[in-house]
Amino acid sequence: MLIPITGLPPNVIGFEARGEIHADDYKTVLVPAIDGLLAKGDDIRVVLVFEEWDGLSGGAAWQDMRMGVEHLTHWKKLALVTDLEWMRHLAQLFGWMTPGELEHFTLAERDAAVAWAAS
Repeated sequence: MLIPITGLPPNVIGFEARGEIHADDYKTVLVPAIDGLLAKGDDIRVVLVFEEWDGLSGGAAWQDMRMGVEHLTHWKKLALVTDLEWMRHLAQLFGWMTPGELEHFTLAERDAAVAWAAS
């Protein structure tokens, strides 16, 4: 599930991931937030926080790929906030495939992640 993070700068959206992420999380939470940024003329700047995570459903994986491609030129920054070593490692290996800039932050650096995404 994706839970919106409140209190972020107006040009940044953020979410905490808990449990397994499903296609409905994209359709009802993430896509409307991204559409809101784009409607204001902003690029996509996202903070994603993973304290723990159980993965993506097949439908969510499809929605993730679809959203990335649909808005390919609008992705500006993605701040990955996690202490999960395997996730940080995957971000290092495959981050080049992410549109826009990708930076990793620890959970203790959450405020720095938000500041980076907003800059």
